[in-house]
Amino acid sequence: MNRISLLLILLFWTTAAAADYDPSFKIGKEKAKVCMTCHGEDGISTIDPYPNLRGQKMGYLISSLKDYQSRQRTSGLAILMQQQADTLSEQDMKDISYYYSVLGTKKEEE
Repeated sequence: MNRISLLLILLFWTTAAAADYDPSFKIGKEKAKVCMTCHGEDGISTIDPYPNLRGQKMGYLISSLKDYQSRQRTSGLAILMQQQADTLSEQDMKDISYYYSVLGTKKEEE
């Protein structure tokens, strides 16, 4: 396979992957309201055991939510997150994760 073919395949794959998700900060913020109880209104937790979510990587947040939903994460206060994750669809996870990933960044202002 030559470089041009490989580049075209990569370009098509990247475009197709991005096309299935249109991020919206406002939708994510609305869905994240329940998260704000423990993780803070601005994504900075004021309660020691709860992590800050502001500016966290989107992929990490999605992975974490899926791990709670599938019971892969079980330590500490995981039972609380498992219950929350059980109520989320995959789209909800993407929206909430997008919201926290751009919270406090220049993308939030766009």
